[in-house]
Amino acid sequence: MATHDSVLELVGDTPIIRARHLDVGPCTLYLKLESQNPGGSIKDRIGLSMIEAAEKRGDIQPGGTLVEGTAGNTGIGLALAAQQKGYKLVLVVPDKMSREKIFNLKAMGAQVVLTRSDVAKGHPDYYQDMAERIARETPGAYFINQFGNPDNPAAHEFGTGPEILAQMADVGGLDAIVFGCGSSGTMTGLSRCFATHSPHTELVLADPVGSILEEYINRGTLSEKSASWMVEGIGEDFLPAIADFSRVAKAYAITDKESFLTARELLAKEGILGGSSSGTLLAAALRYCREQTSPKNVLVFVCDTGNKYLSKMYNDFWMLDNGFLEREQHGDLRDLILRPFAARDTVVVGPNDLLITAWQRMKLYDVSQLPVMEGDRIVGIVDESDVLLHVYGDEARFRDPVATAMVSKLDKVNVGAPIEALLPVFDRGHVAIVMEGERFIGLITRIDLLNYLRRRVQ
Repeated sequence: MATHDSVLELVGDTPIIRARHLDVGPCTLYLKLESQNPGGSIKDRIGLSMIEAAEKRGDIQPGGTLVEGTAGNTGIGLALAAQQKGYKLVLVVPDKMSREKIFNLKAMGAQVVLTRSDVAKGHPDYYQDMAERIARETPGAYFINQFGNPDNPAAHEFGTGPEILAQMADVGGLDAIVFGCGSSGTMTGLSRCFATHSPHTELVLADPVGSILEEYINRGTLSEKSASWMVEGIGEDFLPAIADFSRVAKAYAITDKESFLTARELLAKEGILGGSSSGTLLAAALRYCREQTSPKNVLVFVCDTGNKYLSKMYNDFWMLDNGFLEREQHGDLRDLILRPFAARDTVVVGPNDLLITAWQRMKLYDVSQLPVMEGDRIVGIVDESDVLLHVYGDEARFRDPVATAMVSKLDKVNVGAPIEALLPVFDRGHVAIVMEGERFIGLITRIDLLNYLRRRVQ
């Protein structure tokens, strides 16, 4: 096995795996594991390409500052290259980005500026416009501008495209490829490459519902209004300057729910941990494959690793909160309980456990209060305020038992009570303890009620 002098030497040459357990109709589906790049995504390719091309032109000075607006993975690719080459990096990111990506970026030394994800291009808080403004106001800064930078598609025209064709030659060539479009670099670069070297290959776009691109490809109309979507990194509310859609044969609009569930299916059936956009691409690829009447070799990107989405689409509670997983409906207050006690999903503590244990469980599971249980019987509740008031001024009291700080007078609500019965409980600053007779069912908090109401709107 070869040794390397830099992590940047590991960008590209990613493996391809044939899907064996997915329903692909008459086709053979191949998965291009861009998640195996050192930064975990296909965007490592353009991060390195755009920086090295700018270096060759003399656009970046040693130790200089780079600025970019990104939904996440381009930022990580840029951070990887900037870190290794000694540049400062400022990234403007929309607030829908997963916290794993933000932690990753900060750990690599990038300065992260969060901005709104609910505004469109032209608004001062739109992430690309804000990045351009920061670059303009920072002396000596270089604005990467992935959406208008020709070095973005060049990475795929001269790198990714030839790499794929060489790999697929061993199995008889490539009939169709499925990709997403964010900055449009992948699509544009592959289109140019295949036009010369594999003109019969069909280009298929996977687009989140809410983006304007599927309508543009399939119907030739350009909507002036986009909606929001939760999948990260793909979909647009405008046509990027570097975009070339001329060879895209078909586009599929994929909902957030289908994207997330398909990514989870990829892990469950093929053992591949892909990100949210990988779920969008795979869902489109499966639709395309199942529509075919003759065998075809189809390739789809696993754009990035799912390690960046463990707190989101691989978190059952997040999926339930957002209505992406179906839950059994009872027609009573059980429909609002995120963590039912009977399913052993409720995070609990015992009266004889130490307060430090209660605090650790709150932190670990990101909850603010814990039922105090003796067996299956609820005897109290302890929250952050109870712990704080008990230990403030004497930190040694973290070693006291939970029973010394818990509240024993409980706001119990019968499971059959109307939702309106929760409001007085919340008005008192408490959580609702849902009971069925003497049996504890679970807790309902304000956010549980808000999530329930939001799901009803959806």
